Amino acid sequence: MARSSPFDKLLLVKCLKQKGHVVAVTGDGTSDASALKAADVGLSMGIHGTEVAKESSDVVILDDSFKTVVTALKWGRYLYHNIQKFLQFQLTVNVAAIVFNFVAAAASGEVPLTAVQLLWVNLTMNTLGALALATEPPSNDLMNKKPVGLTEPLLTRSMWRDLLAQAFYQITLLLILEFKGGAIFHVDNKVKDTLMFNTFVLCQVFNEFNARNLDKKNIFLGILKNRLFVGIVGVTILLQVLMADFLRGFANTERLNLIQWAACIGVSSLSWPIGWITKCIPVFNK
Repeated sequence: MARSSPFDKLLLVKCLKQKGHVVAVTGDGTSDASALKAADVGLSMGIHGTEVAKESSDVVILDDSFKTVVTALKWGRYLYHNIQKFLQFQLTVNVAAIVFNFVAAAASGEVPLTAVQLLWVNLTMNTLGALALATEPPSNDLMNKKPVGLTEPLLTRSMWRDLLAQAFYQITLLLILEFKGGAIFHVDNKVKDTLMFNTFVLCQVFNEFNARNLDKKNIFLGILKNRLFVGIVGVTILLQVLMADFLRGFANTERLNLIQWAACIGVSSLSWPIGWITKCIPVFNK
């Protein structure tokens, strides 16, 4: 279409959009202005492009290199993928917390997770959790994925599958601790509540690893190359130890012994095999 008339270029863009395609157009001349403006993404040349083409486009390629377009596409997919990872991770936290608190309150008349504890979970997961997931460097595998259509949902069916599986496990685990935790560990209510709070936070920490790779079963692939992710997870765990064992008056918790900490870590780490099994379940997004 490079030597076609401006009308033919515009007609092609409109026809492709009518068929549901996401259309990108590159151009540098005045005759490309109408097609650049009609496209979903118009890319003009920064060096040899005319001012009319630049004003009609959405993106100006400063070096006139097609490699820059590929790089921009790669980073765009990277940002989209990071948003999906954070949404799945954060919705798991919220669904588990809301359903558990509602069921436990309806059954016992008391809310098991206090306002301070819920605020702590949201603060750590919204900040440190989001930062950890955003530190993954973009991979070339992103370019092998099919383009995402305009009407496709941000949360795919496979994401809902993983989200609901993790949330169901966390809710079941917390309900067991709420109603049977005292008898299982032979502790009083305050220690039981601390076990429950600690387990809930650790479940989110382990689930961060599941959220790293939405499509791959090997959640540890390339993790040693991302030291920032490992460091943020380590800081999150240290802050949780501080919150549970040393800020007891503020968090309404009780210090746990090593066996209790090991139990919390053990049941929380089951998020990993559950995530692997869940990803083995086939899901068709369309």
